[in-house]
Amino acid sequence: MTSAPHVITLNSPEETARLAVLLGRVLRPGDVLLLDGEIGSGKTHFARSLIQSVMTHPEDVPSPTFTLVQVYDTSLGEIWHCDLYRLSALEEVEELGLTDAFETAISLIEWPNKLGPLRPASALTLKFETDPDTLEKRHLTISWSDPRWAELPEAIT
Repeated sequence: MTSAPHVITLNSPEETARLAVLLGRVLRPGDVLLLDGEIGSGKTHFARSLIQSVMTHPEDVPSPTFTLVQVYDTSLGEIWHCDLYRLSALEEVEELGLTDAFETAISLIEWPNKLGPLRPASALTLKFETDPDTLEKRHLTISWSDPRWAELPEAIT
């Protein structure tokens, strides 16, 4: 069962951060969020806001562009924040240990197209698009096929 996409307009970085906090409240270990969109579309800002909202001890949340993976201990358990942009082969994804994280941690994956066949069927996809008329506004399309996410639109509005 594939859901009809749920589209949200985010008028500012603050609205993006608020949505991340709301989504963070419903996550549990084993959840995978696929953060899709062009460079500068808000993926990292969203991930940073979500992670910081569930940290027991505040800390900096840098972009994992160069480290590929940043792991955080949070009130929800481990969160893996991954940026797969620089990967060129499926074997590199496997070497990071992501398939294990998909089962035991909350995983936030930027550039999910690099996962190929390792893309979890139960994942929630968030596609960020910059509004062509203003750099502040984003259009976010949320989609899923797993029934786990069926109540999500009510939980984040």
